[in-house]
Amino acid sequence: MATSVGARESGFGPRGVHGSVEEVLFPVLHGTLWYTGIAALPPFVVYGADRTTEADSAEHAAALRARLRALPTAEPIPYRHENGGDYDDGLVLRPRFAPGRSGLGVHTRPAP
Repeated sequence: MATSVGARESGFGPRGVHGSVEEVLFPVLHGTLWYTGIAALPPFVVYGADRTTEADSAEHAAALRARLRALPTAEPIPYRHENGGDYDDGLVLRPRFAPGRSGLGVHTRPAP
């Protein structure tokens, strides 16, 4: 997924006013793509798009081209499988996974 937002990147940081971009896009990345069998990749986001200069636009275009070239080897977001044993019969993440944490971030497996 590629998208642009008007807010600065800091606004989508861990304590940013908008929340992490992965959580903002969770309904699309997980709820639509992953749920229907599509391995979602981390989003490509252009932050502050409403304030970009021509030079910024050229940098963003180059970064997007590089991202597209890397698609064949890109690692998808490691979402947990609904029926893989991480969730109980009520579809609640079992306590042994991501202990003490809550929120949408618990639905991804840790990186190996």
